Amino acid sequence: MAQALSLTHISHAYGPDVTLSYPDLHLEGGQELVISGPSGVGKTTLLHFMAGLLRPTGGEVRYGELLVNALSESGRDLFRARNVGYVFQDFHLMPGYSALENVLLGLGLAGIRGAAALTRARESLTALGLAQRLHHSPNQLSTGERQRVALARAVAHRPALLLADEPTAHLDPSRGGEAVALLRRTAGELGATLVVVSHDPAVVNAFEQRLELGKVAAAPLPKQPQGAGRVPA
Repeated sequence: MAQALSLTHISHAYGPDVTLSYPDLHLEGGQELVISGPSGVGKTTLLHFMAGLLRPTGGEVRYGELLVNALSESGRDLFRARNVGYVFQDFHLMPGYSALENVLLGLGLAGIRGAAALTRARESLTALGLAQRLHHSPNQLSTGERQRVALARAVAHRPALLLADEPTAHLDPSRGGEAVALLRRTAGELGATLVVVSHDPAVVNAFEQRLELGKVAAAPLPKQPQGAGRVPA
């Protein structure tokens, strides 16, 4: 079950001269958020904080009662394995492995192996329309198919927190719309919290809850449920 995700007083220093500061935010389990803003404001960095891939210099990242940024590196690895599905902008698929093997690798990192892993991998790829492409390597797949493999790998262990970095960056507009719809549908089926980073206006406009970095405050959130997406002015 998805837990609340909260980030408070987050800042991060890149050397002595550059420090990024972020507005606070709070998402209840199962909600959606898109993060936008110009290059260099730290959108992907913020996603990395949520995933425990990077520790902020200051502030707190909480998932439920768990203080993620206080965990050791191995603790954060375990947090991701149990709770997080991450779709990287460049997919990060292993070129020498088939679609099925790429998903199995992800399941192995989550501690799921053997027959159970094979069943999960096949189910995830089939659900994303890749039943006929299980044994194709990434260079035999289209860009959209590679993205679907990356999504299957991210969700095969049924994470409660799904994070996607620029999911339409390599797709034409029609395919981009399909990709976002697929992300939202998959998150909904899992009951997962979905956070998407994008500079694409079409993607941003598809979400009600939006956080625009590089401004004093986020864009207004229409019909926002109580306690969701809080961003201080």
